[in-house]
Amino acid sequence: MITRRELIGGLAGAAAAMAATTGEHRLTICAFSKHYQWATVSETAETVARLGFDGLDLTVRKGGHVEPARVADDLPKAVEIIRKAGLQIPMVTGDIVDTQSPYAENVLKTLASLGIHRYRWGGMKYTDSQSIPEQLAEMKVRVKDLAAMNKHYGVCAMYHTHSGVGQVGASMWDLYLLIKDFDRDAVSANYDIGHATVEGGFGGWVHSTRLLLPYMKGVAVKDFLWRQNAKGKWAPAWCGLGKGMVDFQQFFQMIKAGGFSGPLQLHMEYPELGGANEGHKEFTIPKDRLIAIMKRDLDLLRGMLRDASYS
Repeated sequence: MITRRELIGGLAGAAAAMAATTGEHRLTICAFSKHYQWATVSETAETVARLGFDGLDLTVRKGGHVEPARVADDLPKAVEIIRKAGLQIPMVTGDIVDTQSPYAENVLKTLASLGIHRYRWGGMKYTDSQSIPEQLAEMKVRVKDLAAMNKHYGVCAMYHTHSGVGQVGASMWDLYLLIKDFDRDAVSANYDIGHATVEGGFGGWVHSTRLLLPYMKGVAVKDFLWRQNAKGKWAPAWCGLGKGMVDFQQFFQMIKAGGFSGPLQLHMEYPELGGANEGHKEFTIPKDRLIAIMKRDLDLLRGMLRDASYS
């Protein structure tokens, strides 16, 4: 006799096997165009496609590949180039903090017209002049207004989680309080597992992942180690993927179980990239070395996803 539990377990296993076969759980892995600011949009798209990425997270911000002031003219041209290279563009990274950010509505309107429904949002900061609950109450009004504008244009803002003193969202619970009452297709989280591990390296990142998983519309991937800086103070130092403290195996297993479907952005913010890590227009290492590093991290990421049974 097969028990009901065994039957359900067998069906779940069959469903998982079918998903792996059909590619149901395949994530769209995007390059972050910040690391390609040394190149034109055309060269960036060509390079990213050759490396084997699925898509591109394009910088639509001051100093980025597209300036917000020129978004209506320049973004459609950039998107055409990117798509012709065989890449998806499921999201962009912008300067938008709230509805009062310069060119915010123009950016959203243009995204909607191009069929891009997600953008990276963020940058709210705490001050010492008010209590945190008071500031969160004021910020929630701004989030409400942004959610309404996003809903009007059919786009979703994904708040990027940074680490550090004064960063709204670093503690994760504060971001949850800010977005939980609004449409998840209007405001959501872009969860950075590197920053999350900086803020909660033992168990905190596990809890914040569980808390924000229902609101995650995007995930950013990077790795780090604690190191002493020139002044002898301990600080997080970004490093190559798999060389640091982030538990990618457990994290990817958690988000897969929670049904996360992307996009996934690969961030490479460590000095080995010779300035490309910081979005510089020039870099200080041979170009073939830079490309090899990028390829190495992408291959490592795909291997980690396979280990977590993402196809």
